[in-house]
Amino acid sequence: MISEKRKYLLGILYLTFGLIQIQAKPPIDSPRNDTLQYYSRDAFVQSRDSSFSQTYNPEYERLLDKADRAFRIGLLKRAKKFYNQAATINPNSAYIHYRLREIQNRIGNFNSFILYFNFDKPDLLIRSLTFFILFFVGSMLVILLFILFNRGRMEAIEQRKQILREQYQGLLVDYLFSADSANTIPVEIGKIATSSFNRKILIDQMIDLSINLTGSAKKKLRELFFALKLDKDSIKKAYSFKWHLKIKGFRELAFMDITDANEEIIKCLHRKNEIVRMEAQLALVRLNHDDSFGFLDHLEKPFTLWEQLTVYETIMFHKLPIPQFDRWLYSKNKTIVLFALRMIDVFKQREAYPTLFWLLVNEDAEIRNMTIHNIGNLKIKEALPHLKRLYKNEIYLNYLAIVQAIAKMPDESILNFLKLVIDKEEDVQLQIEAAIAINNMGSLGKLTLQKLMDSDYKNYQIIIKHVLDKRIN
Repeated sequence: MISEKRKYLLGILYLTFGLIQIQAKPPIDSPRNDTLQYYSRDAFVQSRDSSFSQTYNPEYERLLDKADRAFRIGLLKRAKKFYNQAATINPNSAYIHYRLREIQNRIGNFNSFILYFNFDKPDLLIRSLTFFILFFVGSMLVILLFILFNRGRMEAIEQRKQILREQYQGLLVDYLFSADSANTIPVEIGKIATSSFNRKILIDQMIDLSINLTGSAKKKLRELFFALKLDKDSIKKAYSFKWHLKIKGFRELAFMDITDANEEIIKCLHRKNEIVRMEAQLALVRLNHDDSFGFLDHLEKPFTLWEQLTVYETIMFHKLPIPQFDRWLYSKNKTIVLFALRMIDVFKQREAYPTLFWLLVNEDAEIRNMTIHNIGNLKIKEALPHLKRLYKNEIYLNYLAIVQAIAKMPDESILNFLKLVIDKEEDVQLQIEAAIAINNMGSLGKLTLQKLMDSDYKNYQIIIKHVLDKRIN
């Protein structure tokens, strides 16, 4: 009986001393020598008298175990969550209150705040860094092995391609230029082109060969293309959802003059992808035999300068028929109108003037400017009165364009207008262009410039001497 009372008193004193130490605990980052800093739950349990001990359900013990593990590795928010859940079961636990106060102090400490690592016990930090080092080293080795394997694989594929190219080139040349083996070679090629990979190489070789062929040889190659049913491969590519395969299909169909996928190609004129759009335009230029530029009727997206240049090169290289481009001068697509104006100028389609006349009053200044340049380059003198009348309502760039156009088709009827430009305009460039236009009128123009230079009304000597200087002109 005495021993039980003694144990009870000792337990009371130990518990009281522990609570006092908890209240007097210094900040977590300050040095301390007492053992309460890492007070364990077992110490509280052992200090309690068995007659006052309570039995809690396994859930309580499980929550405390989780909280302790989280606390030890520095996951303070997680530990706080489990301690609070345990406190709802045993709200009088001094141990839980101590841990919660410890967590609160640590959360306020900057060293513990970063990533919630406990730098006093950096076990998790060290383990994490070790894991990441091993992970990155392992990843580097895996990537290295993959690169080496892929390099070997690519070399093997390239070697296989080279062997196939040599085989196909020899067979195709024999087929085109040897009458004796013309019947057996398609069978031999068909035996080789059994897989999609082999057929792809064969199509590439036939396309490369067709570029330099004309006449009967090209027709014979096209017949072989159909005999081996390679046209189905190209049409399948044209309908593919992958844009690079679609482009390849367009090119193959264009080179082999296959029109079966024209509807799909026309749909691609409205694609946002500029490369697909340009390849569709080039394919249609070659595949629309009766109307090479018919795609312009369907084009709604901007027709870029690069696309225009590529289409022009296609026309010249393949010697395609040239249409009358005034057909597209009323297009709602401004870029198509500008392209048509450029082509009218390049191909000297002077008969387009009746339509060009109406573009002189177009609401777009850039279209008017190019129209004026076209009229000057085509030397359409019928437009001179209209250019003179429109001059005063134009912008500066179009002033220059009108005077330059007049200079290309000198006419005495416009002499007074040019003299007014020199006299009234303050812009030196305009005055120089007007003087050049007068000078182009021959002897009459030179005489007029001489009179202007001798005049006391205004000093035109610098401008006129500049125009008359043969070293400049």
